[in-house]
Amino acid sequence: MPKPPEGSRRAERANKTGQAPKHSRLDLMKKRGAEPQMPPNPAPHIIAWLVDMGITEPRGMGQAVLSWGEIDAWSRRTRLDIEPWVARLIRHLSSAYIAFGRQAEYETCPPPWRAKITAEDRSGEQAALEAVLG
Repeated sequence: MPKPPEGSRRAERANKTGQAPKHSRLDLMKKRGAEPQMPPNPAPHIIAWLVDMGITEPRGMGQAVLSWGEIDAWSRRTRLDIEPWVARLIRHLSSAYIAFGRQAEYETCPPPWRAKITAEDRSGEQAALEAVLG
């Protein structure tokens, strides 16, 4: 769940009460009737492999980048002899996933990808703003 910005009234209130935000960004988008847009994916098989490997590895008190050993073990067990550049890409994607996950803990974090704003998006946002402001 995204956290309010440090030093904000909502952050102070959450610290005092010990309550975490109740809804994820996805929950809030669905509540507004917005469908999250996804970036183009020219290599869905590589993303499927990354997900199959587990995206990250548990380590100590958190998550760690997929190790070379884990990538190699997955490749051997599935009998998919992946190219070295694919293994490097999978490891890079695992690292990027962890890094962005840490940034995304805060609600002020911009999305990693944003589609072009459509007239429908604009009118929906404007209607929501007018409902609040009158």
